[in-house]
Amino acid sequence: MDSRYTPATIEEKWQKTWVELGLDKTPTDSNKPKFYALSMFPYPSGSLHMGHVRNYTITDVIARLKRMQGYRVLHPMGWDAFGLPAENAAIDRGVPPAKWTYQNIAQMRQQLQRLGLSIDWDSEVATCSPDYYKWTQWIFLQFLQAGLAYQKEAAVNWDPIDQTVLANEQVDSEGRSWRSGAIVERKLLRQWFLKITDYAEELLNDLDKLTGWPERVKLMQANWIGKSSGAYLEFPIVGSSEKIAVYTTRPDTVYGVSYVVLAPEHPLTKQVTSKTQQAVVDSFIKEVTNQSELERTAEDKPKRGVATGGKAINPFTGEEVPIWIADYVLYEYGTGAVMGVPAHDVRDFKFAQRYDLPIDFVIAAPDDVAGFDLTPASQTQEVTQVVQIEYNEAYTEPGILINSGAFTGMSSTDAKQAIVKYAAEQGFGKERIQYRLRDWLISRQRYWGAPIPVIHCPNCGIVPVPDKDLPVTLPEEVEFTGRGGSPLAQLSSWVNVPCPSCGTPAKRETDTMDTFIDSSWYFLRFTDAKNEEQVFESAKTNDWMPVNQYVGGIEHAILHLLYSRFFTKVLRDRGLLNFDEPFERLLTQGMVQGLTYLNPNKGGKDKWIPSHLVDPNDPRDPQTGEPLQRLYATMSKSKGNGVAPEEVIGKYGIDTARMFILFKAPPEKDLEWDEADVEGQFRFLNRVWRLVTDYVASGVKPQTISGELSKSEKDLRRAIHTAIKSVTEDVQDEYQFNTAVSELMKLSNALTDASGKHSPVYAEGIQTLVLLLAPFAPHIADELWHLLGKGESVHTQTWPAFDTAALVADEITLVIQVNGKKRADIQVPAQADKAELEKYARESEVVQRHLEGKEIKKVIVVPGKLVNFVVG
Repeated sequence: MDSRYTPATIEEKWQKTWVELGLDKTPTDSNKPKFYALSMFPYPSGSLHMGHVRNYTITDVIARLKRMQGYRVLHPMGWDAFGLPAENAAIDRGVPPAKWTYQNIAQMRQQLQRLGLSIDWDSEVATCSPDYYKWTQWIFLQFLQAGLAYQKEAAVNWDPIDQTVLANEQVDSEGRSWRSGAIVERKLLRQWFLKITDYAEELLNDLDKLTGWPERVKLMQANWIGKSSGAYLEFPIVGSSEKIAVYTTRPDTVYGVSYVVLAPEHPLTKQVTSKTQQAVVDSFIKEVTNQSELERTAEDKPKRGVATGGKAINPFTGEEVPIWIADYVLYEYGTGAVMGVPAHDVRDFKFAQRYDLPIDFVIAAPDDVAGFDLTPASQTQEVTQVVQIEYNEAYTEPGILINSGAFTGMSSTDAKQAIVKYAAEQGFGKERIQYRLRDWLISRQRYWGAPIPVIHCPNCGIVPVPDKDLPVTLPEEVEFTGRGGSPLAQLSSWVNVPCPSCGTPAKRETDTMDTFIDSSWYFLRFTDAKNEEQVFESAKTNDWMPVNQYVGGIEHAILHLLYSRFFTKVLRDRGLLNFDEPFERLLTQGMVQGLTYLNPNKGGKDKWIPSHLVDPNDPRDPQTGEPLQRLYATMSKSKGNGVAPEEVIGKYGIDTARMFILFKAPPEKDLEWDEADVEGQFRFLNRVWRLVTDYVASGVKPQTISGELSKSEKDLRRAIHTAIKSVTEDVQDEYQFNTAVSELMKLSNALTDASGKHSPVYAEGIQTLVLLLAPFAPHIADELWHLLGKGESVHTQTWPAFDTAALVADEITLVIQVNGKKRADIQVPAQADKAELEKYARESEVVQRHLEGKEIKKVIVVPGKLVNFVVG
């Protein structure tokens, strides 16, 4: 028998066999329990990286285990195929986006199939296919019918040179267009939104149902939704019937308002600006217009503003306060206006210091005002002076109200309720629940996305494209220049159509949908991927959903997962689904990091020195000779620290790459790539190979375990069933694949050290090792199973169950100490009680020598572990 382990030959053989046997096809036998295993689908960039390998290997192990445990498993794959890179490729390379995308899909599909993943390719979807985006458009129309899709004006990033809208990722840190280099402007355009805010409360509350999600992901979602309880207050404008509405979570600070701030875009800005301030205000607004939202809200940048010359009235005090505009207030957030309370807000404090605005403390720490009479009628100036001198920064904690009229002396908690109640009684405020979450802007002024299926008619307004006319397909005869508006808007033959309702000449919507739309429902389509008649058959989807295990990067913890939850709830309310949440369990795997070299004396991209240019024994910059810093960083082309999966697979094989990926680190942690550890896993698989092939070569006939077992057989059988128990728990419960691989190594060692290699227990151990190895290293496991003369594939076998009786030891090792120092190990019956353990310890010849002539003052017995004699 050939004792050599040749990965490439084995992998090719079994991947072909799996296809012939149809092992990866999704079963339709509804008598079995279902399990839906899903990895977040990739963008088809053209090449896999190690992050992909890690993600899909983790999911594949889970899927293979569940099949062996008797589940019918859905394990699909698809492509998040719309988006900006394809359009950029069309501009840069002159290649149509569809051609570029489908070429990349074909290449990456081949790479994934090379990995031997147990994916049902019959369920494959690509979001850029008309067969898919027809139903994306249909879902949009469901939102429109439900009143959850609407248009309004919103600020966008505008490139004044290329005359086009830019996504946030196309604006650099200096606020310049990535392509033209122009300073990006903010411009109001009519945009499409989805009313996710209608579901804010349910999205927040239902986080409690997600017991299988990491707590930090749920916290990130809760913070993004950002529910807060506060007050809506109105500040009258001096000389006008208009009022400035603000929202605050700290109504207890309202007596400390020293100014009101409007967003520069606020419609009241023009009205409140005086003639003397008009030029200054106009100049400031123009300057702010050229800033991105990121620049305006960055914590590390000073907040700037100008006075409008207008004044507002604090309705609680009747005092006039100046009205300012500032870059840090955005019209899209809240009411587009805030009340400035510098004494009790860090940002306002800095702003007030910069512009010499009053800072009036109206809350103090309880200890600082203890002993003062704080009744409204008798509060003294001394209290104010003490607080003003004591506090050199904003006091943001709860406390006791001072200088707050009738509310002076109240605690912050009581004052919040009393002040809101008073405002409601007086008609200038009310309690309000508010969310940080804003409605989802889905418009993209780009070509490579799903067209929004509406028509704008001068008579009928917005008219949905009839279902029979879906999909609204992307035209192919489009020119990509990177300049001007959406390429679709330039194609009059596509834009100009008759109104479906009245026949009047009308125009198509030329915006396409945000690619997050495509990924917000793909997991539903996988359950009925080839359905040409409907988005999916509800009975099928309700049968397979929710996804039992979802695996993907932490970078999608907020938007993708939140939007997917939102879509699920809307489609449930449209009668298509019967469940509330799409993903039962979530595993967010860490990044794959490579050894990286950094020149600290260089800036920008030049500071990263590609690994292949560096001598690891003497890391120096090949151009300057300067010593380099060594660190581990996420693999990327820009850092030159990547390891191509093809190189690893070509050298060690797929199973070795999988074993390393699983063993090196817990799945939720970052993984540091180390070829020495890859070689370690290759050696382990070779040891397993030799164990099995040597056993087969010995010609031992498998026998049924019967009769009384010897001590060594009992020990080996305990090791076998301990491995079954531990591996099962590690994979199905905790997803601690690294410790599961460690258990496989322990079993391998136990078999190597076993004395009775002709024993039926040894045969059980060899067979069990191959079965347990199958989800982790599927190719070598199938080959070894074949060599053992077993069934057609190890992956059709039943996952082994552990024998509880086999786990119970007849004997244990008892440690014997004298004055805390170990003197001997002895074997004793596992069921011995304390008195018996002490007796066995006293009878030990080694211990008797250490006790001879000495007085035993105390005996400490720890059952199952040790006996310690304390002597004089």
